[in-house]
Amino acid sequence: MPNTNIQTGQDWGSVNVGRASAGRVAVPKTAHGVTRAKAMGLVATEKKHGAGGNRSAHTASVNAKKIEESDELKLNKVDKSLSKAIQQARMAKKMTQKDLATKINEKPQVVGEYESGKAVPNGQIIVKMERVLGVKLPRPGKKPAKKLSAAEGAKKGGVVRGGPPKRR
Repeated sequence: MPNTNIQTGQDWGSVNVGRASAGRVAVPKTAHGVTRAKAMGLVATEKKHGAGGNRSAHTASVNAKKIEESDELKLNKVDKSLSKAIQQARMAKKMTQKDLATKINEKPQVVGEYESGKAVPNGQIIVKMERVLGVKLPRPGKKPAKKLSAAEGAKKGGVVRGGPPKRR
Protein backbone atom coordinates (compact mmCIF):
# COMPACT_ATOMS: atom_id res chain seq x y z
CA MET A 1 0.00 0.00 0.00
CA PRO A 2 1.26 3.39 -0.89
CA ASN A 3 2.16 5.70 1.92
CA THR A 4 -0.28 8.64 1.88
CA ASN A 5 0.27 11.72 3.92
CA ILE A 6 -2.96 12.34 5.77
CA GLN A 7 -3.17 15.38 7.97
CA THR A 8 -4.86 14.71 11.21
CA GLY A 9 -5.93 17.65 13.30
CA GLN A 10 -5.45 21.35 12.93
CA ASP A 11 -2.86 23.86 13.97
CA TRP A 12 -4.31 25.51 17.07
CA GLY A 13 -1.39 27.78 17.75
CA SER A 14 -2.07 31.42 18.71
CA VAL A 15 -1.81 33.96 15.94
CA ASN A 16 -1.49 37.69 16.65
CA VAL A 17 -3.24 39.76 13.98
CA GLY A 18 -2.80 43.50 14.22
CA ARG A 19 -0.52 45.13 16.75
CA ALA A 20 2.28 43.14 18.22
CA SER A 21 2.53 43.34 21.96
CA ALA A 22 6.32 43.06 21.86
CA GLY A 23 8.21 46.31 21.20
CA ARG A 24 5.19 48.45 21.95
CA VAL A 25 5.86 51.82 23.57
CA ALA A 26 3.51 52.84 26.34
CA VAL A 27 1.89 56.20 25.64
CA PRO A 28 1.41 58.41 28.69
CA LYS A 29 -2.27 59.08 29.34
CA THR A 30 -2.11 61.78 32.02
CA ALA A 31 -0.58 65.25 32.05
CA HIS A 32 1.87 64.11 34.73
CA GLY A 33 2.93 61.17 32.54
CA VAL A 34 3.47 63.49 29.55
CA THR A 35 5.64 65.91 31.54
CA ARG A 36 7.69 62.99 32.91
CA ALA A 37 8.16 61.62 29.36
CA LYS A 38 9.27 65.10 28.20
CA ALA A 39 11.81 65.27 31.01
CA MET A 40 13.19 61.87 30.05
CA GLY A 41 13.44 62.94 26.39
CA LEU A 42 11.04 60.28 25.12
CA VAL A 43 8.44 62.77 23.81
CA ALA A 44 8.96 65.90 21.76
CA THR A 45 6.16 68.48 21.45
CA GLU A 46 5.67 71.33 19.02
CA LYS A 47 3.55 74.43 19.40
CA LYS A 48 1.38 74.92 16.33
CA HIS A 49 0.68 78.55 15.63
CA GLY A 50 -2.97 79.35 15.09
CA ALA A 51 -4.06 75.88 16.12
CA GLY A 52 -7.31 75.41 17.94
CA GLY A 53 -8.83 78.58 16.59
CA ASN A 54 -11.70 78.92 14.20
CA ARG A 55 -9.91 81.53 12.15
CA SER A 56 -7.86 81.42 9.03
CA ALA A 57 -4.77 83.48 8.43
CA HIS A 58 -6.30 85.65 5.71
CA THR A 59 -9.71 86.59 7.13
CA ALA A 60 -9.09 90.34 7.33
CA SER A 61 -8.34 90.73 3.62
CA VAL A 62 -11.31 88.59 2.59
CA ASN A 63 -13.66 90.66 4.74
CA ALA A 64 -12.21 93.84 3.28
CA LYS A 65 -12.86 92.51 -0.23
CA LYS A 66 -16.46 91.63 0.65
CA ILE A 67 -17.08 95.15 1.90
CA GLU A 68 -15.64 96.65 -1.29
CA GLU A 69 -17.63 94.32 -3.54
CA SER A 70 -20.90 94.94 -1.72
CA ASP A 71 -20.79 98.60 -2.79
CA GLU A 72 -20.60 97.64 -6.45
CA LEU A 73 -23.18 94.88 -6.40
CA LYS A 74 -26.18 96.76 -5.10
CA LEU A 75 -29.31 95.18 -6.52
CA ASN A 76 -32.22 97.23 -7.73
CA LYS A 77 -35.19 97.20 -5.43
CA VAL A 78 -38.82 97.67 -6.37
CA ASP A 79 -39.74 101.30 -6.93
CA LYS A 80 -42.15 102.96 -4.47
CA SER A 81 -44.54 103.81 -7.32
CA LEU A 82 -44.72 100.13 -8.33
CA SER A 83 -45.28 98.92 -4.77
CA LYS A 84 -48.03 101.50 -4.21
CA ALA A 85 -49.68 100.66 -7.54
CA ILE A 86 -49.71 96.91 -6.71
CA GLN A 87 -51.19 97.59 -3.28
CA GLN A 88 -53.89 99.96 -4.58
CA ALA A 89 -54.89 97.61 -7.42
CA ARG A 90 -55.07 94.66 -5.02
CA MET A 91 -57.20 96.61 -2.56
CA ALA A 92 -59.51 97.77 -5.37
CA LYS A 93 -60.10 94.12 -6.31
CA LYS A 94 -60.66 93.34 -2.58
CA MET A 95 -57.93 90.70 -2.58
CA THR A 96 -55.52 89.76 0.17
CA GLN A 97 -51.81 89.26 -0.47
CA LYS A 98 -52.39 85.54 -0.16
CA ASP A 99 -55.18 85.59 -2.77
CA LEU A 100 -53.00 87.49 -5.22
CA ALA A 101 -50.07 85.16 -4.56
CA THR A 102 -52.14 82.02 -5.25
CA LYS A 103 -53.50 83.51 -8.48
CA ILE A 104 -50.00 84.27 -9.79
CA ASN A 105 -48.54 80.99 -8.46
CA GLU A 106 -46.09 82.66 -6.09
CA LYS A 107 -45.60 82.64 -2.32
CA PRO A 108 -47.41 85.28 -0.24
CA GLN A 109 -44.00 86.53 0.95
CA VAL A 110 -43.17 87.52 -2.65
CA VAL A 111 -46.25 89.74 -2.88
CA GLY A 112 -45.43 91.22 0.52
CA GLU A 113 -41.88 91.99 -0.59
CA TYR A 114 -43.13 93.72 -3.74
CA GLU A 115 -45.58 95.83 -1.75
CA SER A 116 -42.99 96.76 0.87
CA GLY A 117 -40.36 97.61 -1.76
CA LYS A 118 -37.83 94.98 -0.64
CA ALA A 119 -38.03 92.63 -3.64
CA VAL A 120 -35.71 92.57 -6.63
CA PRO A 121 -37.96 93.32 -9.61
CA ASN A 122 -38.75 90.37 -11.87
CA GLY A 123 -40.52 91.15 -15.14
CA GLN A 124 -42.37 87.84 -15.25
CA ILE A 125 -43.90 88.33 -11.81
CA ILE A 126 -44.91 91.89 -12.65
CA VAL A 127 -46.62 90.70 -15.87
CA LYS A 128 -48.52 88.04 -13.88
CA MET A 129 -49.68 90.69 -11.40
CA GLU A 130 -50.78 92.98 -14.25
CA ARG A 131 -52.88 90.18 -15.75
CA VAL A 132 -54.55 89.22 -12.48
CA LEU A 133 -55.13 92.77 -11.26
CA GLY A 134 -56.19 94.07 -14.69
CA VAL A 135 -53.99 97.19 -14.52
CA LYS A 136 -50.82 98.41 -16.17
CA LEU A 137 -48.11 98.64 -13.51
CA PRO A 138 -45.13 101.02 -13.76
CA ARG A 139 -42.03 99.13 -14.83
CA PRO A 140 -38.76 99.54 -12.94
CA GLY A 141 -35.78 100.94 -14.79
CA LYS A 142 -37.68 101.65 -17.98
CA LYS A 143 -38.24 105.23 -19.01
CA PRO A 144 -41.24 105.87 -21.23
CA ALA A 145 -40.19 106.02 -24.88
CA LYS A 146 -40.71 109.28 -26.67
CA LYS A 147 -43.30 108.80 -29.41
CA LEU A 148 -42.72 110.47 -32.73
CA SER A 149 -45.58 112.00 -34.64
CA ALA A 150 -46.22 110.93 -38.23
CA ALA A 151 -44.62 114.14 -39.58
CA GLU A 152 -41.46 113.67 -37.49
CA GLY A 153 -41.24 110.02 -38.59
CA ALA A 154 -41.47 111.06 -42.24
CA LYS A 155 -38.76 113.68 -41.78
CA LYS A 156 -36.33 111.08 -40.47
CA GLY A 157 -37.01 108.86 -43.48
CA GLY A 158 -38.94 106.33 -41.46
CA VAL A 159 -42.03 104.39 -42.39
CA VAL A 160 -45.35 106.13 -41.80
CA ARG A 161 -48.34 103.91 -40.93
CA GLY A 162 -46.77 100.79 -42.33
CA GLY A 163 -46.30 102.06 -45.84
CA PRO A 164 -43.08 102.52 -47.80
CA PRO A 165 -41.16 105.80 -47.48
CA LYS A 166 -42.35 108.61 -49.69
CA ARG A 167 -40.60 109.14 -53.03
CA ARG A 168 -39.58 112.53 -54.33
